[in-house]
Amino acid sequence: MKKLLLSLFLGVVAQLAFAQMFNPVTIEQKFEADGANGKIVFNATIEDGWHLYSTNIAEGGPTAATITFEKLEGAELVGVLTPSEGAIDVMDPVFGMQVSYFEGEASFTQKVKFTGGAYTLQGYLEYGACNDENCTPPTAFEFNITGTAEVAAPAAKPAAVVKEKPASVPAAKIEPLPVAKEEKPAEVIEAAELVPATVVSDNGFSQLWTPVIDKLDAFQNSGSTATRSLWITFLLGFGGGFLALLTPCVWPIIPMTVSFFLKRSKSRKKAISEAVFYGISIVVIYLILGLAVTIFFGASALNALSTNAVFNIFFCALLLLFGASFLGGFELTLPSSWTNKVDEKASNTTGLLSIFLMAFTLTLVSFSCTGPIIGFLLVEVSTTGSLFGPAVGMLGFALALALPFTLFALFPTLLKQAPRSGGWMNTIKVVLGFVEIAFALKFFSVADLAYGWRLLDRETFLAIWIVLFALLGLYLLNIIRFPHDDADEKQTSVPKFFIALISLAFAVYMIPGLWGAPCKAISAFAPPMWTQDFNMYDNEVHPASDDYEEGMAMARRLGKPAMLDFTGYGCVNCRNMESSVWTNDRVADILRDDYVLISLFVDDKTPLPTPIEVEEQGVKRKLRTVGDKWSYLQRYKFGANAQPFYVPVDNDGNPLAGSYSFDLDVDSYIKFLNQGLDNYKK
Repeated sequence: MKKLLLSLFLGVVAQLAFAQMFNPVTIEQKFEADGANGKIVFNATIEDGWHLYSTNIAEGGPTAATITFEKLEGAELVGVLTPSEGAIDVMDPVFGMQVSYFEGEASFTQKVKFTGGAYTLQGYLEYGACNDENCTPPTAFEFNITGTAEVAAPAAKPAAVVKEKPASVPAAKIEPLPVAKEEKPAEVIEAAELVPATVVSDNGFSQLWTPVIDKLDAFQNSGSTATRSLWITFLLGFGGGFLALLTPCVWPIIPMTVSFFLKRSKSRKKAISEAVFYGISIVVIYLILGLAVTIFFGASALNALSTNAVFNIFFCALLLLFGASFLGGFELTLPSSWTNKVDEKASNTTGLLSIFLMAFTLTLVSFSCTGPIIGFLLVEVSTTGSLFGPAVGMLGFALALALPFTLFALFPTLLKQAPRSGGWMNTIKVVLGFVEIAFALKFFSVADLAYGWRLLDRETFLAIWIVLFALLGLYLLNIIRFPHDDADEKQTSVPKFFIALISLAFAVYMIPGLWGAPCKAISAFAPPMWTQDFNMYDNEVHPASDDYEEGMAMARRLGKPAMLDFTGYGCVNCRNMESSVWTNDRVADILRDDYVLISLFVDDKTPLPTPIEVEEQGVKRKLRTVGDKWSYLQRYKFGANAQPFYVPVDNDGNPLAGSYSFDLDVDSYIKFLNQGLDNYKK
């Protein structure tokens, strides 16, 4: 048990230490020449959970794969960059267009025809990659191919720079660019140096580019989002275990089990130790279940579940099934032969193994009540993408479930004060049934967005939730009844009245959302604001600047901290954050009034006045565009390369809090913003 917990702890520590530098695509280039013809082939290997965009993507979408020739001599292009077969075509709900991408592996081919004599093919392949939470900036793979072709040479043509456009863009796909004859050579920047004046404008703020990776890591390790999310997962599991205790499948078993242990041994000390081991056995059983989910799916699959349409539809159906069971439609039970065999084995076994088998019997007998709660918990935790989430959630669930068995064994007199079984436990089951159905809609919403069905827009989602929680309030007031309810119950107890009051008030609270009110309490569950057809809400947030030095100078003049927003035009989750989190009134007010928001687009194709050559980890590469510059800033200064990436900084460019990535929890984002403001004031 100790080794298991130690392994879990070390795994969590390893997860927290994981850097935010991603390199999910590996490119290998080969060149084939056959007489007068040749072709460049780029073979891509893509990590699990990531996808690489193809060439056939229209303007305004994510980063498409393109090839750019900076030097093309002794050869001419034949056709355009051609992707391999096997691309996946889907409707992207954020960009509102069809996109095409590869998973696992892909290849791109560019054919050329030699014009005779020596040839030089120099340029780069640019591509973009995303997973379900992050996107890398446009990445360039450079190539320089030289040789001699044994063909008749035609009349010499002036050198030209040729850039190929994506296949889906109309008109000319090969666009010649004139060569700058007097262009200065690119300046080499060593990674250990500050970015020189060619990158940082001459405004006295060159220290703004100083790397702050260690300072940022100090904030991350002192209170990281991963740590907080695991604590939330644990508390969610503990709450689920507590609710399972109050169901008619578990609560009546507690006094019988404790009495059995106290009567089984003549020594009360031994009876207590056996009851404690019984509780530990429950914890181990459910912890193994959580670890099994992680092992079965794997880290990348758990991450992919968060937006995978097929899995989310399955989860939606599963939760609807559990909800109908809790409402009394039918009883979910495991085969009785399973329970009988385990029970018989426990009776014929002695020692601690028999106690462990008794605990396993409890998990089987109580499945009809605990199964839906465990199912909901594993579904919710798994789709967060956290590797250790299922194990941590099950640990919390099991501790809550095992605690009363141990507590009543230590203090048996407390059994007399415990409430007796009754109709109140059935009420709890029905309430849980309503909750399961409500959360099932969340998972259907993910699939709806992925396929672009638009069946569950925000106002439709809110309308169903309003009706659900209104019906729950009416049920608690005994106005509507279900098959397994006590027909003779006419009066409403005081606890049921207050729960009904909360449920009905919550339904009323959501009504303004039908006209566009943010309803921040449910922003983490409802579809994004942009899915709503009728929206009277207008509270969009716009950046103060899209230039780092200019924005930092503005922040210094105003005496405010800066919020750096590393984003991209083709970043899906960046748009989700802006439409789901930044539209919150409190978030919008803080970003507009207390910060200078600087949005740096890492896929901005505006050319730099002079290309800049930098050296990172011994590899030289060129910064050709504004987006290249901001992408290099993010890597060089903050040690990260995924978007969205938010970090508050003071007027000298030092971080004021840890970074924040894709997380639609509004309260967490507000806490992140306030932490930066508090540290700036200090």
